[in-house]
Formats: sequence, C-alpha cells, structure tokens
Amino acid sequence: MLNIIEPYLQFLPCRSSDHLLQPFWDYLLFHYMPLISSPFFPVLLAFSSYFFFSLPFSVLDLLGEKVPLFHQYKIQPNRKPTLKMMSDNFMVTFYNHIFFVLPAVIISIFIMPAPPLPRDAPTVYELFIGMLAVLLLFDTQYFIWHFMHHKHPQLYRWIHAVHHEYIAPFSWSSERLSIPELMTVGFWSNYDPILLNCHPLTTWCITVFSIWMSVEDHIGYDLPWTLNHLVPLGLLGGAPAHDMHHQRPSTNYAPFFSHWDRIFGTAAPLKKKNELKSK
Repeated sequence: MLNIIEPYLQFLPCRSSDHLLQPFWDYLLFHYMPLISSPFFPVLLAFSSYFFFSLPFSVLDLLGEKVPLFHQYKIQPNRKPTLKMMSDNFMVTFYNHIFFVLPAVIISIFIMPAPPLPRDAPTVYELFIGMLAVLLLFDTQYFIWHFMHHKHPQLYRWIHAVHHEYIAPFSWSSERLSIPELMTVGFWSNYDPILLNCHPLTTWCITVFSIWMSVEDHIGYDLPWTLNHLVPLGLLGGAPAHDMHHQRPSTNYAPFFSHWDRIFGTAAPLKKKNELKSK
C-alpha cells in the first residue's frame, strides 16, 4: 500500500530545507516506501526493538559471575533468570503479537486508515519535543492505570498480576503482559502520537526509545551508564526504581519518570545489596 503519489516515488527532487532530517526522510521515502507505509511496520519495529534490546542482557544473565564487570551491578545477585524463564517470556510476547496485536492492526486498517506520509521531515526540535510530550503523556496515563490496578484486588489479579510473577525482573519480562494490559498500552502507544500530531518519524523514534526505556527498566542491573544515571536530578527511575517496584509493589508506579511517585509519596529507594542478601 503506497501512501504518496507514484511520481514522487520515481524522483525525489533536491530542495533546500531547514530540516536537518530531510535527507534521511527522503532516503526512507525513496528506498523503503513499501515497508514504512505498511500498517504492519510499527509492529515489526516494536517487536524487533524488544528482541534486539533484550538479547544482550539475557547473555549477561546467563554468564552471571563469569562477567564480573557487569555482574557487580546486578541488583538482586541471588536471583538469576534461567534460559527457560527467558524463552517462556519471549513466547508469551510472540503469542500476544501473533494472536492479538496483528489482528488489532488489521481491524484498525478498516476503522481508521493511515494518512499519507508527509513529504517534509520534522525539525530536530519538533522530533525532540514530540517525543518528550508523548513520553510524559504515556507516563501519566500508565501511572494512573498502574496505581488503580495495584489498589483494586480484582483488577490486579485478573489483569496486572501476570507481570509480577517475578520478584527480580529481567529484560525479557518487560513485555510479559496480560491481553487487557497489552491492548491498553498498545492503544496509548499508537494514539498518543496521533493526539499530539506527531510526524511519523517522531512516532517511530518514540516507539524505539520507549521500548529501550522499558527494557532498561527491567534489566535488573543498576549500570552506571543507563539513562537514569545520565539524565540529571533523578528525573528517570530506571532499573533501580522498577526493580524496587517488583520487590515492594506498592511503590514506584510510574514507568519512566519519577515526578508522579514523588508527588504522591509512592517513591521508594532501591534496597542495598546487603539488605537483599540478608533476606
């Protein structure tokens, strides 16, 4: 399915533009139009991002103490995910995408067809502001949803409990979700960028970056070069905050940022390793 007129595919005119991303956008339009105009492209992008981001950390988990450079940062060193646990989580995600995500995409094609891809790229400023706005909106939505599902026993039991099967999260468990939670998160992820009028390139960048943040939250390592350490003022919770949430589920509800947990008094610092080992 093509989203721009055929002559534009045959020849992309060189034009002056204030958009630094224009050459890259032109390259995508000219060489990968059938791929990026497909309604299934966002699904492929999301699933492949989840796979390739999770893979290196699964290797670290399997090697364990054989790689002390990384193992020293393991938050719960006494809990080690097995290959079976990793494969089970991957298969849950794969099953969910095949039997629920893809059918949802097919249905959405008929309900709300994708608009034509624009000829102009976003500016770097537009891309950055769009990504930040979507991440902040999603963070707020999920904080409220997450808080409600932990406070309501039935909601927790039937919808969110599947994500808490492990006290020590690991990379592949980032998408261990029930179908209702998957569809809720998927709805926000797809329609928040539309609501905020984001460029498709901005939306795809948000997809990749948010999945990286989600995987990073679940890796179980407090690495000194992860985003929560690179972004100042403790604005991001990162793996320490989310690991603590799996240990104490009444804390750290926000998926990415830390401001809502600070405001509502649900923020909790990470337990020290000696405290964990004593349990």
